[in-house]
Amino acid sequence: MDAGSWGLVAVASPREVGISSVGSVFLLLPSHGPDFCKRMARGGKAELPRGIAYCGGDSPEFRRPGKRKAASAVDKADEWRLEAKKSVRSDLMWALPAIAFSSPRSFGASKQQNFCLMCSSRNATPQSRDTPPKRDTGIASEKDWGIILLNETVNESGTNEDGSTWYRESGEILGDNGYLCRWAKMGGQLHDGSTEWRETWWEKSDWTGYKELGAEKSGKNAKGDSWWETWQEVLYQDEWSNLARIERSAQKQAISGTEAAGWYEKWWEKYDAKGWTEKGAHKYGSLNEQSWWEKWGEHYDGRGSVVKWTDKWAETETGTKWGDKWEERFYAGVGSRRGETWHVTPTGDRWSRTWGEEHLGNGNVHKYGKSTTGESWDIVVDEDTYYEAEPHYGWADVVGNSSQLLSIQPRERPPGVYPDLDFRSTSALPPEDPPPPPAVSPAS
Repeated sequence: MDAGSWGLVAVASPREVGISSVGSVFLLLPSHGPDFCKRMARGGKAELPRGIAYCGGDSPEFRRPGKRKAASAVDKADEWRLEAKKSVRSDLMWALPAIAFSSPRSFGASKQQNFCLMCSSRNATPQSRDTPPKRDTGIASEKDWGIILLNETVNESGTNEDGSTWYRESGEILGDNGYLCRWAKMGGQLHDGSTEWRETWWEKSDWTGYKELGAEKSGKNAKGDSWWETWQEVLYQDEWSNLARIERSAQKQAISGTEAAGWYEKWWEKYDAKGWTEKGAHKYGSLNEQSWWEKWGEHYDGRGSVVKWTDKWAETETGTKWGDKWEERFYAGVGSRRGETWHVTPTGDRWSRTWGEEHLGNGNVHKYGKSTTGESWDIVVDEDTYYEAEPHYGWADVVGNSSQLLSIQPRERPPGVYPDLDFRSTSALPPEDPPPPPAVSPAS
């Protein structure tokens, strides 16, 4: 895997993923181990990532912000306004080409029958899965993963004609309060151990209506490239609003075996039945002397209010740093956009340009900005206001594409177990021993 095959990414916080370093490559360790089924559905289920969104680009190398020729205040204001209005997914200040490993396969191009051979057929051995995840592909669909769980316990292994080995296991775990986890594991390796792959599927449910569908895979190839990926869908009822919620998430990482390069991504989406939506991503990557990060987020409250933001930055071992960020907030045609582009030299000299827009809701837009080189503008123009008040993919879409998750059968309520109907906050609880009522004086 050559240097040109690595692309822009960003990382989750160290609290969410264990991080260690080997040379200049960061190893991001999975946030949960193989005992995923042993966690109770309500009290011990893994918290889905919270997060932010995604920018893509095709430029083969980083582009750093620099000084521009003098222009009128209106030109500058329009320039930064248009830059802010670009889709968060359409433009990026810097980018490198998408990653490619030695066994490339588009994640979305997988066929469900290939997965069927791996786990549903007792007569076929699991197929090799030495295929790393693709960068900037977001959260895959149920169809892409093709999870099929057997209604029986399986424990098989064998050796193929070429000397490679394989194994396949499946079963279920019962827990407290009606909790059930059905699972399947499979994997294999070449005779010399140079290539390995592992994949796990699971399905969880309990009597409260909680449902979870998930998968995890990892592996390495003969070049020493290694990878890890996990995916989850969850359906549950929010304890405070009593609304149904669906949450989807994915984490992916890959590390080069031939050079100092690696990347990590964390994606999440959250939806409820009234249109509340949150989406985001954290990304991180490094290639030789360069490291880069990216975070983005979108939040829709279901009543017309929307917040979007992006923050991305990069640095080199020599001390050069550069970045770009912006944010927009709108409701009922009134709102604002703000942003900054910046650059720091190895000697500590800093250049930055900030800009902003105030959309007043009456057809007027106040635009302003300045830079450390003396540029400035402050004007009011007659201009339409445009923003997306609703997500392009919302509750109806996620329900329509979560048929396998929704089809998980709910568990019966165990005897003696009842819903918790106490919705009072701890601050509102009365004292344990309330004072006696005041004595009533006899009438005179």
